[in-house]
Amino acid sequence: MHEVILVNESDEVIGSMEKMEAHEKALLHRAFSVFLFDKEGNMLLQKRAASKYHSPSLWTNACCSHPMPGEETKDAALRRLKEELGFTTTINKAFHFTYKAVFDNGLTEHEFDHVFVGEYDGNMQLNPEEVSEVCYKPVAVINEEIAHNAGSYTAWFKIALPLLEEWLQKNTKPHAAA
Repeated sequence: MHEVILVNESDEVIGSMEKMEAHEKALLHRAFSVFLFDKEGNMLLQKRAASKYHSPSLWTNACCSHPMPGEETKDAALRRLKEELGFTTTINKAFHFTYKAVFDNGLTEHEFDHVFVGEYDGNMQLNPEEVSEVCYKPVAVINEEIAHNAGSYTAWFKIALPLLEEWLQKNTKPHAAA
């Protein structure tokens, strides 16, 4: 049984609850999303396994999940990268946001989502229970695909992507002229 950390709108811990129950009751809980880029600036996407309890077979960011009670969010993000994609890399907290998404199966994701950013373009060992495939794409191409086929991407990814682009514009130093 996996528990999630229940939080208030300020991300202060108010308790814990079994994951499915929290999703059935639409209670706000702590989560994380990891966005990774290769050296050329292409984003790593994963296609969620067809067996996932919600958003199966949809494209999303490199990794996302929930920290367990007593676990630091960044530690949880690194743990899930290893469990889902078979590697770890350096990640840094970028920003956070809160969202609520209702799914066809009656579950609701109501999350205080901590967003981490990093770079990786090495070998991967995909966990088939979590991920069916991966690819790297330029953000502009991803935005075009979302505009034409939004249903192929997860709800949280479509919310997080414009926030990430805004953060990257403010926090990425342009390359010095050669």
